[in-house]
Amino acid sequence: MEINTFRESNQFTYSWHAIGAGLLASFVGFASTFTLIVQALINAGATQQQAATGLMAVSIAMGLAGILLSFKYRMPVSVAWSTPGAALLLGLGVVKGGFSTTTGALIMAAFMLTLAGLWKPLSRAINKIPSGIANAMLAGIILNLCVAPVHALAAYPLYIAPVLIVWLIMLKIKRMLAIPAAAITTLAVIYFTAKVGNIHAGDIMPHFILVKPEFTFSGFISIAVPLFIVTMASQNIPGMAVLSVNGYKPDAAPLFTSTGVSSLFAAPFGGPAIGLAAITAAICAGEEAGADPGKRYWAGIVCGVAYLFYGLAAGAATRFISISPPVLIEAVAGLALMGALGNSLMNALSDKENRDATVITFLITIGGHAFFGIGGAFWGLVAGLAMTFFLRQRQLKAA
Repeated sequence: MEINTFRESNQFTYSWHAIGAGLLASFVGFASTFTLIVQALINAGATQQQAATGLMAVSIAMGLAGILLSFKYRMPVSVAWSTPGAALLLGLGVVKGGFSTTTGALIMAAFMLTLAGLWKPLSRAINKIPSGIANAMLAGIILNLCVAPVHALAAYPLYIAPVLIVWLIMLKIKRMLAIPAAAITTLAVIYFTAKVGNIHAGDIMPHFILVKPEFTFSGFISIAVPLFIVTMASQNIPGMAVLSVNGYKPDAAPLFTSTGVSSLFAAPFGGPAIGLAAITAAICAGEEAGADPGKRYWAGIVCGVAYLFYGLAAGAATRFISISPPVLIEAVAGLALMGALGNSLMNALSDKENRDATVITFLITIGGHAFFGIGGAFWGLVAGLAMTFFLRQRQLKAA
């Protein structure tokens, strides 16, 4: 059954199942990767206050987007920050020009995400990038992060051991809650081992700090373009697929445009890109949100409201993270990205026709070498596409 919009008389009646699913989705979405967002921004050159602002801005932006889109279309539209995009920032580190250049690149990526919804040829061009190439680039970006738990275990065994034990136990009991449980355990470890008394009220009060952006060609190529591609390929397109699988058939263009505009709101404050959610979308759009598909849009609304409250706690979360060893936070981020790494590698290598090109993309991306000030993710993509074109041309001539 295809579901486009819901205009029945009971469209405003809520569902407790949908409310519960929305709260669960927000908790999983935020707790699983907020440490990754903070660490990515700090590694990109942000101060602690700027990182807190970025986390708060992106949380509020995706909360508002989820509420408005779910209410307007009467569908459980879940919105999330770009986890692969944050992994990209974390892998790149501080770029020339510092956080100002990074912010300029975030604004350019947000503009392209908006344009993808307004100008369909752009989204069609992204769709033409072979899935294996896009997944290989993503796998190359996040592989080093997924090794972080091993490094943390070697450097801080007593710190990371409880986190890994809780993660393994929850994988067996309730896989979806494994990463949030690991994140909570990490916060508990920090609380009992760090100097929490040094945290003052002024450090955690929410406040916005605008970052003066610098727009550079290297920032555009190294950050904005890869960020746009991974957000489209790993967030927006899978997010549409999850809605479709559950019977919802929305027009992609306004959803892409809306999440792009939301990204434009968050970017000047250092907020990463925003796109449609995939994992949390499955919670809100599936049967877990209730038997009646016409009431599941409440899950998207409740999830959005919860993100607004989480955003107000960004200052406390960021300050708390700052007093812990960076490798410990990277370890939790690595655990959160293991599923994405597995899926990316599987999808990349399952493309038998372009396997050579996907391997080249993966190797160049993971190498991370910058040429002409342009990062490895872009060169990996270019090399993969060039090799795909070369091999296809050779096959055509042989035929």
